[in-house]
Amino acid sequence: MQTHCTKRAAIIGVSILLAASTAWGQSLWEQAKANKDTLKISTLFTAQDVRDRLSSESGIDKAIDWCKQTGVTRVFVEAFRDGYTAEKSALEHAKKRFLDADIEVSGCVTPTGVGKKSTGWNAICCYTDEPTQKRVQEIFEFTASIFDEIMIDDFWFTDCECQECRKARGQQSWPQYRNDLMVRVSRERILAPARAVNPKVKIIIKYPQWYDQFHNRGYEVVRETADFDKTWVGTETRDYEDKRWGGDVQYKGYYLMRWLGEIGGPKCGGGWFDPYGTHEATYVEQARQTVLADAKEMMLFCYGSLLEGTGPANVATLRTEIPSLFKLAAIVRDKPLQGVAAPKPTGSDGHNEQYVYDFVGMLGLPLIPTAEIRTDAKAAFLAIHAMKDPQLNDKLAAMLKAGTPVLVTDGLAAKLPNELASDKNLVVLKVNGKSNNLLSLTREDLKPIRGKLLAPLGLSFDAPNKVALYLFGDHCVAVENFNNEPITATLEFTQPINATKSLVLPADGRADFSCTSGKIDFTGITPRTLVVLTY
Repeated sequence: MQTHCTKRAAIIGVSILLAASTAWGQSLWEQAKANKDTLKISTLFTAQDVRDRLSSESGIDKAIDWCKQTGVTRVFVEAFRDGYTAEKSALEHAKKRFLDADIEVSGCVTPTGVGKKSTGWNAICCYTDEPTQKRVQEIFEFTASIFDEIMIDDFWFTDCECQECRKARGQQSWPQYRNDLMVRVSRERILAPARAVNPKVKIIIKYPQWYDQFHNRGYEVVRETADFDKTWVGTETRDYEDKRWGGDVQYKGYYLMRWLGEIGGPKCGGGWFDPYGTHEATYVEQARQTVLADAKEMMLFCYGSLLEGTGPANVATLRTEIPSLFKLAAIVRDKPLQGVAAPKPTGSDGHNEQYVYDFVGMLGLPLIPTAEIRTDAKAAFLAIHAMKDPQLNDKLAAMLKAGTPVLVTDGLAAKLPNELASDKNLVVLKVNGKSNNLLSLTREDLKPIRGKLLAPLGLSFDAPNKVALYLFGDHCVAVENFNNEPITATLEFTQPINATKSLVLPADGRADFSCTSGKIDFTGITPRTLVVLTY
């Protein structure tokens, strides 16, 4: 990593300001239009919203006004959800009104309540069932007749174990059967029929945030990403402590967006998050993680829900951050990540270490999410998921022989040969069968882990738990404090640098620091605050 200080930092700062178009007196709508090639903001009107909120001129007027106040330059108008199909005339009229208001329009389908119910999740269907497949085809043919782009909300999976499924599965495992089934039904009942109706149509598959279960329920991210025109990502994390929606840490949105972004490349378009189980701070943290992960678009799900409950307060806070999110998007766009390789092979099982990557990211280790274990990493983190790679032991041996520090979970360490498990370059992370145990590690606990893993990157980092570190390109670093109290931190480079503050979120957040030679001392980062430095 280069650490010399040049005029480049100042030039970058100026260009970011110009790109963000945040001139005094400019409305959020004007800023959003000027910046939509950097970061587009969208929302979704469910099929029920179409019926209840977009079927009158006054309702559409209110929706357009809300979109412009929120910087929304694209809307997804949904044709089907929960067994209900919106009226074609209402869909077409809403589409025309939004286009006339200079707002882009795409379609959406949520495949819930389509046909025969799964024996598992109540809203999900049995796609072994032929009539259900035919109904899927009808829904997408109908939607393709109206829209040139269609998003599939993240219910395109199955967990059914009915007798019909059991018979069709034969000797395959459930993951094998479901992956093959959903790939085939996607090709035969969505992609081909929709394109026959509308040759211009583009179909987006949106993947959920529960990535450690994808393969078990039929999300096959390699073949499906290849088949579909675009991919989207669920980056909703909500309040960790919420009794109904909690359990996901904020870093999950970042890890998953980056992981699927590596798999999908330019196909990976945007991240989608919602207001459920959130308050203002955690709602906007979803937006920040989505943008830090280099999303080209962020979807605010959904219009109807954002008018109720915590929605209005969340949106009001988000509106204050959007100009800075445009800047953040410009800062991170297409910059290669620096840090610790964190591979999760596709189709890998997490066993009792599910979503451990998200919690490791909360420990102040700058992860590089990837699907492949590579031996040329400067440092690496491997979880039990690595067992999916048949060359694991050979690859790990090569890394350790080269002197690469490798952090492994205790679950993986227990399955390694003794000569690897005892290597001096191997560091064991005690997960103890529950990934959220990592949140209890103290600052002192984390020092030797960070020290070992960050040394090859030419830096060290000292901070409490729940403080994330991100390294973009050769001259940019971000630190985010997810704690509810202010923290101090130290980031030290082996080479002299001169750091300048490029961005702080929220607008009233503070990140006071001094920079002496190669050492950055944060004397105070306020709670729930993100700071971006250029050096």
